[in-house]
Amino acid sequence: MRLRANELVNLDYAASTPLRDEAIQAMASYDASPLAGANPNSLHSLGRLAAQELESSRRTIARTLGRTVRPHEVILTAGGTEANVRSLLGIAEGMRQRDHDRTRVIVSAIEHDSILDNIPEFHRRGFSVDVVAPDRQGRVVPSSLAELLREDVALVSIMLANNETGVVQPIDELSRLAHDAGACFHTDAIQGYLHIPFDVSSLGVDALSLAGHKVGAPVSCGAIYLKHGTPFMAISHGGGQEAGRRPGTQDVRSAVALAAVARSLAPHVALERKRLEALADALYLTLTANDRIHATMGDPYSVDRLPGIVSVFVDGWESEDLILKLDSLGFCVSAGSACSSGSAKASHVLTAMGIPQSQASGSLRISFDDRVDPQSLDRFAQELVGLVQGRA
Repeated sequence: MRLRANELVNLDYAASTPLRDEAIQAMASYDASPLAGANPNSLHSLGRLAAQELESSRRTIARTLGRTVRPHEVILTAGGTEANVRSLLGIAEGMRQRDHDRTRVIVSAIEHDSILDNIPEFHRRGFSVDVVAPDRQGRVVPSSLAELLREDVALVSIMLANNETGVVQPIDELSRLAHDAGACFHTDAIQGYLHIPFDVSSLGVDALSLAGHKVGAPVSCGAIYLKHGTPFMAISHGGGQEAGRRPGTQDVRSAVALAAVARSLAPHVALERKRLEALADALYLTLTANDRIHATMGDPYSVDRLPGIVSVFVDGWESEDLILKLDSLGFCVSAGSACSSGSAKASHVLTAMGIPQSQASGSLRISFDDRVDPQSLDRFAQELVGLVQGRA
């Protein structure tokens, strides 16, 4: 029997989150205003009003990234992937232009595809790329990065928190090492933004990417924090918007929505983190009490992690089978694996952590935010444990 949408429990917030009321109301207000659809680069009155709204949104987003962040250091994009690609290629090219000997880039093996899929493009542009592996807990150890750093490195990019395991990386230590070698440092904070408290000054990063749809804003918005003075070359041209760093007419509607969400969530990030960590800890405890369900990072209580991601693998199961069975029971979750042509490919994140493919192919990611119903998590745990116990 097919379940109706209102009967489904969404536990796949790490993929994308439902729109928040703040975003919906902000967009409705924009749609009803005279400046709806106005080009913020036009010189007439409506254009200037749209520009004011855009800059107000930029200021709000800047404040959520740190006390010292200035609005001109925020580049608005059409999402997280664009933010990552522009950061990577733009800074690497900018660094090489400043110092022709800097032709090497370092990324981690646990990055999102929007980072790793650019390795061939780096090669095409004449850069070499080194990939630093995590430890068994999914953490990039500073000493591992230090071994790769030399004077030819232009850019290091390591994510703030992993989108599959939720493990938070020691970005302040990693960025310090990069800077000591004269390299720039970028972090993909798409999964961590407004889920854990941070300040870009404390992190020590030169650039940071974020995406609206991970926090309840539209899928069509994102941003780059680009520290003033960071070498950067635009990778596309045409119009000069965003100070020439990202051409194309800006989406004022989405920027307003993202700013509304950011304004609402930012004051409560630390408090909500504690509440959600307790829910995640309880879920880990229940699931791993079954001897066939294992936390992907080993001991989940010994590693810094995002509060709303629970990452496990199940012995003797394939992720696809578990996802479909749980879906039939009304629970929407995802996996650390992607299915192609009927065969499961183990997650590159989990295999990089040293988890055998036979186990990595049975991974599940359960993710939620402050809107989760704790009773739904309890029911999910009971159903998953029941499924696992039912298979001899």
